Amino acid sequence: MSIVVKRDPTGKMRHRVTIGKHTLVADEGPQVGGEDSGPTPHDLYDAALGACKALTMVWYAEREGIPLQDVEVRITRDASQERQGSYRLRAAVAVSGDLTGAQREQLLAVASRSPVHKLMTRVTTEIETVWL
Repeated sequence: MSIVVKRDPTGKMRHRVTIGKHTLVADEGPQVGGEDSGPTPHDLYDAALGACKALTMVWYAEREGIPLQDVEVRITRDASQERQGSYRLRAAVAVSGDLTGAQREQLLAVASRSPVHKLMTRVTTEIETVWL
């Protein structure tokens, strides 16, 4: 699968992001010349972590028969040291359902091992940029 990002001429910096059959808008805030018509690339990166944690907990609960009813993941970012090589994300998780303390701990542990969490923390990503 490829992801296509193409400039949307209706905005100063707005781009359309097509992922399979899904389309969304990415933009920047006014402080850097955008119109805030969609999430920034950093927002999308951070959101990938939250979505993966939530989906991983639901998948695990279904597989293990854990009566998980609802999941909420809130990602907060500290990018104040990004240029010095440190980008900090905090994932606060809330779950509901008739869960035991042990099941809640299992869900928190599996959220910490979600695929995107591991990708962001344990894998070296190599990027090659070429002309189309």
